[in-house]
Amino acid sequence: MEYVYAALILNETDEEINEDNLTGVLEAAGVDVEESRVKALVAALEDVDIDEAVAEAAAVPAAGAAAGGAAAAADDGDDDDVEETSDVPDTTDDDDDEEEEASGEGLGELFG
Repeated sequence: MEYVYAALILNETDEEINEDNLTGVLEAAGVDVEESRVKALVAALEDVDIDEAVAEAAAVPAAGAAAGGAAAAADDGDDDDVEETSDVPDTTDDDDDEEEEASGEGLGELFG
């Protein structure tokens, strides 16, 4: 996780995410840096808009919490004839999934 955090720090400070900068942040934090992981992360983030990815990731838990809150509000303690429904529309699209997989390809191997 510290590798991703280092990349986020570089992004937040408007520094280029490259091997030297990423290694510098990790070493400053006292991390025993693995060069192969640094190279893999830099390559994986090459075409990724980190700000957009963070915004999308932040929106996902909120949608799940809203759906859970709606289900909890529908349950007034009376279990007779209570039908649970989700107000969150299904926005999954196969084309979007393929794009997301392509943009994040290889990230799972870094932290597996």
